[in-house]
Amino acid sequence: MSRPNNMRYDRVTTGTFVSRPNRFVAKVDVDGRMETVHVKNTGRCREILVPGTKVVLFDSGNPERKTRYDLIAAYKGKTLINIDSQAPNAAFKEFIPVSGLFGRNPEIHPEFTHGDSRFDFYVEDGERRCFIEVKGVTLEFDGICMFPDAPTERGVKHLKGLMDALDEGYECYIALIVQMKGMESFIPNYSTHKEFGIVLEEAYRKGVRILVYDCLVTPDSMTVDSPLPFRFR
Repeated sequence: MSRPNNMRYDRVTTGTFVSRPNRFVAKVDVDGRMETVHVKNTGRCREILVPGTKVVLFDSGNPERKTRYDLIAAYKGKTLINIDSQAPNAAFKEFIPVSGLFGRNPEIHPEFTHGDSRFDFYVEDGERRCFIEVKGVTLEFDGICMFPDAPTERGVKHLKGLMDALDEGYECYIALIVQMKGMESFIPNYSTHKEFGIVLEEAYRKGVRILVYDCLVTPDSMTVDSPLPFRFR
């Protein structure tokens, strides 16, 4: 499979994570100066963003911006984890036409509203009509990746919306994009949000297709790569 490589950040630098005063900003040491940076992930990321961790920052190039840098990735041991919440959608959009999963010439419509749900993608190819909801996965323990890392009523709503669309004859998918390499499998994070796991099981039984893919991650790029197995409890 030919993989596109356009999900890139054109200016990156590194720093050392110091603290996270709130979910929107972090304090990072960049070449000896303390910078307040925007965190592009409102999830907890507690097991990733610990003091002393090497992090990757996107430089907006605008010194007048209140937060010049965006925190986009962090090292957990030797594993580089992209934590930019916008990256999974951007990478998966590139993946759709080359994957072969959705037809030869899929027509892609991002942020598509259907009923009272707004899905990440609506894809058409001939008679195929598909809704896809994308979730970024950054939580892992001992090679097992999990979602969510915080309760997500929005995620539950999306799953129920996919089941409704399935009843109307659409193909429906949830794509769990693991923003790192080297994981063994995926399991829902029942301990953090049991309802999400239960509803994901229900959606799977009804026919919603679960896609789990890891990613090739570099400091300045992320590319959807290989499928991973998943299991429930």
